[in-house]
Amino acid sequence: MAAIFEPVDRINTVQLDGLALLKIVKHCHESLPQMVTGSLLGLASENGVLEVTHSFPFPDSTDASPSADEGQDFQLEMMRMLREVNVDNNCVGWYQSMYLGSYSTSSLLENQLSYQTDLSPNAVVLLYDPLQTSHGSLVLKCYRLTKSYVSTKHAANSNEIFEEIPVVLTNPGLAKALIHHELKTDTTFDCLDMSTNPYLEKHLEFLCTWVDDLSQEQHKFQYWTRTTKRNNHRGNKDGPVETPKRLESLLMTNQIHTYCNQMDKFAGSGFGKLFLAKGLHQQNDNQTSSSEAK
Repeated sequence: MAAIFEPVDRINTVQLDGLALLKIVKHCHESLPQMVTGSLLGLASENGVLEVTHSFPFPDSTDASPSADEGQDFQLEMMRMLREVNVDNNCVGWYQSMYLGSYSTSSLLENQLSYQTDLSPNAVVLLYDPLQTSHGSLVLKCYRLTKSYVSTKHAANSNEIFEEIPVVLTNPGLAKALIHHELKTDTTFDCLDMSTNPYLEKHLEFLCTWVDDLSQEQHKFQYWTRTTKRNNHRGNKDGPVETPKRLESLLMTNQIHTYCNQMDKFAGSGFGKLFLAKGLHQQNDNQTSSSEAK
């Protein structure tokens, strides 16, 4: 797959260089509405920090999976050229753009499992949301599969599949200014917009879709339970019904939990803006009353 780095210790923090972040931001924004992937390069240090110092995109194709053969060839060639110019060429994971926090899919799970199995237990996936970032705040998440899931390929609940790792940005002064310019390219006050309806409506729409999908998975499991019980009661061993995959239900539950957290975040920030607007309105009324009294 790529140059393999030996883990010194299990990492607990990802230190992302500003230049690597800018490359991810540029790639994801320029490729919209298509979701894209790329490679992360860096090194795991002895103090439990994974340093990501460089990134590059995978070639555009109908199969954007980083495990595709053409992606592997491109990645190896890129790393060979980077090594020739003394740039970090240790692959430490991959990144992917996401749409309104949607990431908990079987394809991402399989790709991340291959990275942590074939590359290193410390390999991570960075998820960047270009749409939410363009409306006020940087949305960048880092995940890896839990140690128990990698070893057993089984999880009792949705919390035992992915674990989030905190991301720390490290930039010189000029990089900080450039990142600020890239993420907020205009001088409008979108972050003070009182309306959160578009985001809440879209999240509710996605939430309803995932809940419906989860309900269908539950119906499949109930049908399998009834059929199996009936066959065992009749002593019928022929034509067993295929056991439904429980992993799909766990992934759906994890994504539903993510949407609920995001909706709580939007609602909380909306209340804060309303209280701020109320205070400013009252202050303006008091100043107006004082002026009229004079």
